[in-house]
Amino acid sequence: MFLLEVSYFMVLSTAFTSIISVLLLLAVSRQLWSFRWRMTKDRTCKLPLPNGSMGWPLFGETFHWLLQGSSFHISRREKYGNVFRTHVLGKPVIRVTGAENIRKILLGEHNLILAKVFSHAALETYIPRIQSVVRTEVESWCVNQGSINVYPSAKALTFRIAVRVLLGLSVEDDYLDYLSKTFEQLMENLFSLPLDVPFSGLRKSVVRTEVESWCVNQGSINVYPSAKALTFRIAVRVLLGLSVEDDYLDYLSKTFEQLMENLFSLPLDVPFSGLRKGIKARDILHECMEKTIAEKLKQSQSKEYSDALDYMLSSAKENGNELNIKELKESAVELIFAAYSTTASASTSLILQLMRHPSVAEKAKQELVSQGLNGHRAHFKSCKDGNSLPIFPEASAEKRGTHEESNSTTKTKPQKGFELTHHTTSGPPCTMPATVEEGHYSCHQPYLSLEKLSQLHYLDCVVKEVLRTLPPVSGGYRTALQTFELDGYQIPKGWSVMYSIRDTHETAAVYQSPELFDPDRFGTEREEGKAGRFNFIPFGGGIRSCIGRKLAQIILKIIVVELLNTARWELATPTYPKMQTVPIVHPVNGLHVCFNYLNSHEESNVSQKL
Repeated sequence: MFLLEVSYFMVLSTAFTSIISVLLLLAVSRQLWSFRWRMTKDRTCKLPLPNGSMGWPLFGETFHWLLQGSSFHISRREKYGNVFRTHVLGKPVIRVTGAENIRKILLGEHNLILAKVFSHAALETYIPRIQSVVRTEVESWCVNQGSINVYPSAKALTFRIAVRVLLGLSVEDDYLDYLSKTFEQLMENLFSLPLDVPFSGLRKSVVRTEVESWCVNQGSINVYPSAKALTFRIAVRVLLGLSVEDDYLDYLSKTFEQLMENLFSLPLDVPFSGLRKGIKARDILHECMEKTIAEKLKQSQSKEYSDALDYMLSSAKENGNELNIKELKESAVELIFAAYSTTASASTSLILQLMRHPSVAEKAKQELVSQGLNGHRAHFKSCKDGNSLPIFPEASAEKRGTHEESNSTTKTKPQKGFELTHHTTSGPPCTMPATVEEGHYSCHQPYLSLEKLSQLHYLDCVVKEVLRTLPPVSGGYRTALQTFELDGYQIPKGWSVMYSIRDTHETAAVYQSPELFDPDRFGTEREEGKAGRFNFIPFGGGIRSCIGRKLAQIILKIIVVELLNTARWELATPTYPKMQTVPIVHPVNGLHVCFNYLNSHEESNVSQKL
């Protein structure tokens, strides 16, 4: 018995000693890991490194970051301040919050910091292809007669690398040079103050058609993928002006999503790899673009540009060049990239916030009425089952009776060939062909112009508040080109710097009760929206700010106009979803919403309140 007790005691002692040894080893290794990074500080700078934790050896705080999400940054900001250090995804990172700190970073582009998009491993795979492109360009400079203007030549080289290396597109040299110049001119014109080209397409009811499809859909709509499909539809039909059937357009949208998901995958061209899926998706898109662009080329071109692709075609002819199908389909895919994930994210957040705050939606609708932009839609009467049916004119009485006598519990979509009575708050009713697919309504349809949109001041405040509370991208990464001072700390050369858009919006002292959704904070009667441009940076800032921000804001405002004029909506789940912030802000497990048409009583209530 005594021997058993001694043996049991020895086992416990050994286990206890082993546990203590492991804990000591972990503690020592963590201290050595932290010491290793403290030694990387610039000794020529007397300032200390920012406070923070480098986590565990090799892994750093990556697992904490993945598991905690946005609360990871919040907890460390509260503990260490607006500038703190951490170690995630295999590299040391300085996390930065605050308008003044971000101002120094964004205005220090190419001087203090530099944008870094790809990892070291990814860059290694691109080096041979980049080298080939650069060598060809340098050789062309050598054989050129006369001098070379380096700056435009360098921009052309950058465009060539982007097209051939990053996107993997095959374009002839002569056409690639021309596309580089045309693309630069297009970007300058498309996203500058005059927005008539893309906006003229948005007037063609692309958004309205999508909203109406949500209303007639049976069951709930998952808003985020639907918003991405809408963004793709806008890019294809408005920016490119391509005519594609709805079913095929949905298929192309999913194909483009597959291309986006696998764009920066590992370069392993094997079956079922991300690269193989991306290549397949790209080929499908090119095949579609080739067919639709060929039809577009057959049409006569006018001086009035109805879309960005028309601009490219007309510009090519004016300069004595003719773009062929191959070059045009490559350019078409590039243009779609400019207006996809971030706009879809913002659209989803917009619908979510309007649903959370019905008083804001009501106030925005009153503004539409005051500006003569209230909904002039077909009225729908409620059925006992809670669904809505369209009211048809006398000319379609037989068809109308069929609908009224039906006991179906599904929503009824207007069919081609029928006519809907289009009642208005002023003036007599008018009839319109019920072609929801085309969305071309006739008389009394309010003309939505850039000027009228600019007069919707409260709606502008709503969009800004959505972008403040739920910016599509939570932050941006840069790399320190040299050691510099920030908020009393040194930022060592070579370290990654992440500036936080979301945290800055949430903690900026200029905002009263920043945790509240309050569009009025951007109104003319309050100073919150005027106190420094780096307090509100949903599109980034500096020389790398989003060039499509104006077009994105217009799309968001049009979505609000069409939603308020057309639909009522409610959450299809018991609770609102949590929002995932990496890499793009979007709802976890989707945002499921039921949309229905407004009936005549609901539509007239707002007018009576004014």
